[in-house]
Amino acid sequence: MKEQVRYSDFLKDVLLLSVSSFGGPQAHIAHFQNVLAKKKNYVTEEELIELNAICQVLPGPTSTQTLSAVGYKLGGPNLAYLTLLIWMLPSVIIMTAAGLLIASFESKQVSLAFTRFIQPMAVGFVAFAAYTISKKAITRFRAVLIMIGAGVASYFIRTPFVFPITLVIAGAITAFNYKAHPREIKKKFEVKWANLLLWIGVLVLAAVLGSFTKLNPSYLPIRLFENFYRNGSLIFGGGQVLTPLLYTEFVQYAPKHYLSHEEFLSGYALAQSLPGPVFSFSAYIGALAMRDGGMGGSILGAIMSAAGIFLPGTFLIFFMIRIWESLKKYRPIRASLEGIHAASAGLIAAGAIILFQPLQINFLNVAFTIGTFCLMAFTKVPSWAVIVLGLILGFAIK
Repeated sequence: MKEQVRYSDFLKDVLLLSVSSFGGPQAHIAHFQNVLAKKKNYVTEEELIELNAICQVLPGPTSTQTLSAVGYKLGGPNLAYLTLLIWMLPSVIIMTAAGLLIASFESKQVSLAFTRFIQPMAVGFVAFAAYTISKKAITRFRAVLIMIGAGVASYFIRTPFVFPITLVIAGAITAFNYKAHPREIKKKFEVKWANLLLWIGVLVLAAVLGSFTKLNPSYLPIRLFENFYRNGSLIFGGGQVLTPLLYTEFVQYAPKHYLSHEEFLSGYALAQSLPGPVFSFSAYIGALAMRDGGMGGSILGAIMSAAGIFLPGTFLIFFMIRIWESLKKYRPIRASLEGIHAASAGLIAAGAIILFQPLQINFLNVAFTIGTFCLMAFTKVPSWAVIVLGLILGFAIK
């Protein structure tokens, strides 16, 4: 790594990536490799792959964590936080504006019929996410059973807690198969606990404050932060895995029900069409959850939600990057990933079914869902172009 790297140059490249990296976390890594490793040599390709591997074993947004980890290697925590802020800001601003726009339309009783095609298209995106993860995760019959079990559990048990519990159980199941992984020479295990304690401390504090304020609507920003911080602390596999959890918690869960089914799908489809992290979808949910507070309330809700979803992964990567060389030598850790990834595929597949059910089962909805899946799976048409096409058809077809 070059010691003469100017932080301002690096942050300019991060900004460029934030407005040009389409395609989700898998595609983001390819963009990072091209810009950060090949063109600018901030890190080597081997270092970038290793950082991405670390992030794969952590909950939170993988590509966001990888980019923050590069910033950490170059300039420590301060540069890493700036990297995170610049990477997430463009998509978070757009999703906040989208939430404000939807709220404005509804307050003025403007029809949202132009979004009717991007709602089934959003289901197609979720189905495609399940397909891509299952291709990598399902390599043996045991993984098939875990995927089916996770999907059935999340379909019939409609509570936000089923997701983290399912992932933990799935990881524990395959961790017992650690003997299938080769032994590696273990290094001395030295742990610096500060960032892990920070992550846990914020999680506990937010949970306590959330429980004390749950009956007072004035403290909704605190509860939003707690909700998203908890979700960001427990979800493996990126924004696709987060989607069914958010739907269960913010649309289906009766005490909240902050968004309608149509609002959720429209926002998710838009998030898929943007460059940058899919986790920016949280800002859209936060903005609509606090729409009763006017523009100021919606912006505050978006800020608290986005902060909640992105911070835990950042704290954890700061902790993990210091101990990864020692931790990855332990076979149960590597073995548990098989179950976690298989369960993730099942959760997303069930999420696609749950998201489709409230839609009218007619030819157009089925056709747009299947058509979107096929475009994503078998062509190179970018996701933003698919969404733009859906919006144009929504305006054109009455």
